[in-house]
Amino acid sequence: MNKQYDAVIIGGGHNGLVCAFYLAQAGLKVRIVERRDVVGGAAVTEEFHPGFRNSVASYTVSLLQPKVIKDMRLVENGYRVIERPISNFLPQEDGGYLKLGGGLERTQAEFRKFSVKDAEALPAYYDALEDVAEVLRDLALKTPPNAGDGIRTLLAGAAQGWGLSRLDLEAKRNVLDLFTKSATSFLGQWFESEPVKAAFGFDAVVGNYASPDTPGSAYVLLHHVFGEVNGKKGAWGHCVGGMGTITQIMAKVCREAGVEISLESPVDEVLVDGDTVAGVRLESDEEIPAKRVIANVGPKLLYGNMLDEAHQPEDFRRAMKGFKAGGGTFRMNVALSELPRFTALPEPGEHHSSGIIIAPTLDYMDRAFLDAKQHGWSKEPIVEMLIPSTVDDSLAPPGQHVASLFCQQFAPELPDGRDWDDEEDAAVDTIIDTVERHAPGFRASILGKQVLSPKGLYRKFGLVGGDIFHGHMSLDQLWSARPVLGHGAYRGPVKGLYMCGSGTHPGGGVTGAPGHNCAREVIADGGSFRRFA
Repeated sequence: MNKQYDAVIIGGGHNGLVCAFYLAQAGLKVRIVERRDVVGGAAVTEEFHPGFRNSVASYTVSLLQPKVIKDMRLVENGYRVIERPISNFLPQEDGGYLKLGGGLERTQAEFRKFSVKDAEALPAYYDALEDVAEVLRDLALKTPPNAGDGIRTLLAGAAQGWGLSRLDLEAKRNVLDLFTKSATSFLGQWFESEPVKAAFGFDAVVGNYASPDTPGSAYVLLHHVFGEVNGKKGAWGHCVGGMGTITQIMAKVCREAGVEISLESPVDEVLVDGDTVAGVRLESDEEIPAKRVIANVGPKLLYGNMLDEAHQPEDFRRAMKGFKAGGGTFRMNVALSELPRFTALPEPGEHHSSGIIIAPTLDYMDRAFLDAKQHGWSKEPIVEMLIPSTVDDSLAPPGQHVASLFCQQFAPELPDGRDWDDEEDAAVDTIIDTVERHAPGFRASILGKQVLSPKGLYRKFGLVGGDIFHGHMSLDQLWSARPVLGHGAYRGPVKGLYMCGSGTHPGGGVTGAPGHNCAREVIADGGSFRRFA
């Protein structure tokens, strides 16, 4: 007889690890089954060129929940984040540049180079975003009200809506604008300068296969500002050792709590007995009995590949077919012989430790998306470069560096039947050419590279369509409707099946919130387990 578990978690990404920790703390017997030979999902660190290591996919820290950091004792186990000295650096087409961050007064001084009016508007803009971000922070660790649960839905909805109801009228208007308007429209209400609007608008297209002109894109902008680093709200930073340090620490803490972690154990099927889950079958044909199955993979992968349609109600199947997943991300890591020398600011400085954004205007971002829809990728893609070795010398040999290139507007599926395996090299050349225009000599400094197209992201990490969020972050796929209405409270359509990944509330990013919240629901359903802390 195979050993039976209280819960089997499919996927050892950060949310799966967080969920496993809380379940084990409550006394459940938990096993994680991970397809790859390392835990961490998309938050892993690898050597991709001799002597050069970097975060492979996710690459920067802000959204990880402080409660998760505290409960899992991450800091005590070696978790350390170094804040960026400034947030972002945007070289401009005319040879100028804009720096964002380093404090309100410094940012205002930068804005005055482009618009005095925009500098004066900045404090009110920050206040407006912070009012809404504070509401989102409060909702992040709460289970959305589940449509169809009767009076429980009404009570939960009323309780969670209290934060919004307390906002004044102007703040409520901002909430409506952020959830429904395009980033272009929303930012146009506040600012007049194109570089200033681009500095904020970039967040609206991160992992989002859409134009900043697309209605609803303003929310994605907001999603990236409600985090914090070392207690500083809205800040971003580098995790020493790369993102894999976070998940390796989480795995250590999980094992100490009694969690079993099985690597190279891909799941073939979720097993169902009658109307209740019975465990999982691995691709090796091993069957693992379990009272609960918790999926840390995306909804498209779970319901499209792992759970037989016979166990999915017809209305649920139809809703899931409409669930949108597919990002516009192309991810590269490059080993560099030297720091890039930007025409706008060639000497080494704080900008090399910031997010270096090549996307000087919102129109540039819009053209990138339109190009991608027509040709498969943009002729001038959106590129964010981070060089973590400027603050963490463990990642590269002395005097050399690693850079993350997080590139946007690359079609999840290429038009005309083309395949990313055939087109990858050409896309890489386009990306390098884009950086080269702003930093001559960049191409010659590349010693090695790691390349992940949207197809590569799926093949390596199971991200359908290369979607880093496990599904679009659009209004119809948020809160109670993530992944679909009626299943927004982490429970699947089969008794004992749960979801704990980024395809559930509050969405993508290295947050730990879905794993935390899902564990709470599993424990609540169990009744006899120790109370959730």
